[in-house]
Amino acid sequence: MTDKIYPINSPMESLGRRDFLMSAGISGASALLGGCVAKRAAAAPVPAKTGLPNIVYILADDLGYGDVSCLNPESKIPTVNIDRIAREGMIFTDTHSGSAVCTPTRYGILTGRYSWRTHLKASVLEGHHPPLIDANRMTVASLLKSHGYHTACIGKWHLGLGWATTDGHTARPNNLDYAKRIEDGPTMHGFDYFFGIPASLDMIPYLYVENDHVVTLPTETIESSKAPAYFRGGPIAPGFKHEDVLPTLTKKAVQVIDDHAVKNPNTPLFLYFPLTAPHTPIVPAPEHRGKSAAGIYGDFVCECDWAVGQVLDALARNGMTENTLVILTSDNGPSPMANFKTLKAMGHESSYHFRGAKADIYEGGHRIPFIARWPNHIAPGATCDHLMCLTDLMATLADLTGEKLPDSAGEDSISMLTALLGTAKQRARKDIVHHSISGAFSIRQGAWKLEFCPGSGGWSEPKDAEAEKMGLPPLQLYDLTPDIGERKNVQEQHSDVVNTLTKLLEKYIEDGRSTPGAPQKNEGETSIWGPRG
Repeated sequence: MTDKIYPINSPMESLGRRDFLMSAGISGASALLGGCVAKRAAAAPVPAKTGLPNIVYILADDLGYGDVSCLNPESKIPTVNIDRIAREGMIFTDTHSGSAVCTPTRYGILTGRYSWRTHLKASVLEGHHPPLIDANRMTVASLLKSHGYHTACIGKWHLGLGWATTDGHTARPNNLDYAKRIEDGPTMHGFDYFFGIPASLDMIPYLYVENDHVVTLPTETIESSKAPAYFRGGPIAPGFKHEDVLPTLTKKAVQVIDDHAVKNPNTPLFLYFPLTAPHTPIVPAPEHRGKSAAGIYGDFVCECDWAVGQVLDALARNGMTENTLVILTSDNGPSPMANFKTLKAMGHESSYHFRGAKADIYEGGHRIPFIARWPNHIAPGATCDHLMCLTDLMATLADLTGEKLPDSAGEDSISMLTALLGTAKQRARKDIVHHSISGAFSIRQGAWKLEFCPGSGGWSEPKDAEAEKMGLPPLQLYDLTPDIGERKNVQEQHSDVVNTLTKLLEKYIEDGRSTPGAPQKNEGETSIWGPRG
């Protein structure tokens, strides 16, 4: 079966509406028959181990598929710098976060393992919670560090920290000893340097952490704020302003690149840059106000795009563009806090034409932007509709470095390197497991998607309890070929598909992995019906 070739220069300029939808994995033919397409058939070979590329991984927070103008021709938000990466690199149109919410997705990115295999079976961590990543578990950062990379994390961590406490008891919001060393954090999981915030920008405590110490103690208290500038009330460091966080983190990320170019020019750099936006509080800086036609939320997305541009410019002026793999993606779908009703009235759909949003088991909860650039290796203006999960970063970078992962690492990670390079002979990932904020499961294979909950499993209508009262069936099976909007449940007509996918999910749970290798253990009991099972 031959992949179709679409010669393109710019995702927006060179594709008509129909061709764009086909290349975006929307039509049935594209969902099953398409591939990675570009102006040229093959990319340059991966450099020898001595010439490994720099890697910059930019993770937006709650950025929707429809928020990016090169993915959504009708977007009211000009994402010029993200579009620049697409124009000079490859768009992946069928990429999914490991969860429909942030903490589990971040765990999967760094470990190559679904987060539901840990004790976190639903929801996310709070700012005071202990580390989710086990001390002995390999991470992307520790993998790359072992291959000579200088590793840095700048931004939102949200994977738990080993806080000291004032009373020696389990960490709680009111007993953290901010003056003492943080015993477990990014620098314990492969990062040489960290500067950022503990969790989401709307979660206490509000402060910066550098490596394993709080920069300024949170000696003040702030009252909670309402949407769109929503955040919880609690301890805050003097001078900490929510609207200053993204610019501050961007400046730090640029500084990491500038310093590396001077101090370590012969050492490859891995920069993990998890942004704090456009997650709440939605507080764009004054210079970005009015930059979009999608209100204050659109302006905040413009500020995220500005941050991306600052990183691209730093790479360029330091002569690092040619040998740097840049990846731009998001941790889940867009948040309803963006006010979808208002955005729709403006003609903007953050979830594009996918059903649902952040937290949901539907496509809008986890189908996300994923755009990669690596000059002379990734063909410019390329599009790929291969199925991919953010957990795949681990295996992809292991492949890049020539590393063979042990059975105890990257249990749900599949190398997408040949897809990135445009040399794939077949689709690497055949199936994927999705997970919602309530812990609801879904499994997809090809165009079939089976959801083990009666509603969204998240925040969209109908919610689980409402769906049960409405008498909706607990299983939802969708054929994404004719029904990308997930509106026609066909589980009664395709019991064979339901049985096959159910058994596959049960096997992936029982084996402790979804990739070849020795079985591994999950933490705690896990049911295909989520925490309710």
